[in-house]
Amino acid sequence: MDPFLKAAIEEARLGALEGGIPTGSVLVRQGMILGRGRNRRMQMGSPILHGEMDALQNAGRLPAHIYQECTLYTTLSPCAMCAGAILLYGIPRVVIGENVTFLGEEHWLKKRGVVIELADSEECVDLMSAFISEHPRQWSEDLGEGG
Repeated sequence: MDPFLKAAIEEARLGALEGGIPTGSVLVRQGMILGRGRNRRMQMGSPILHGEMDALQNAGRLPAHIYQECTLYTTLSPCAMCAGAILLYGIPRVVIGENVTFLGEEHWLKKRGVVIELADSEECVDLMSAFISEHPRQWSEDLGEGG
């Protein structure tokens, strides 16, 4: 398995252990992780801390050209909010663990020139499927739906 996707999965598992939604992400440049994150909406009471947003936050403020040399690894297909951040910062490549439990804005990202690679990770599918089954209200809330 790709070591960076593995790092994103580690973040997702940490999030689950904390009582959160098991999605994780890492921002990588030239073989180095600049930021790691996990969905911490529940843990932090945040409306925006999806895994991708947390990874960007933890990477800190970076010059624009740095983002444009990065790959974002995420365990789950990016939602509209996270896809917007990817486009805003010009991240050119996204590696997605799975899009079975949730198909995010991949089409929009591709249309805007972002290279999308789908890993089809069974481990990522299993993590999210179990969470959705056990916590449907929290999952709906994370998607911005009723709950």
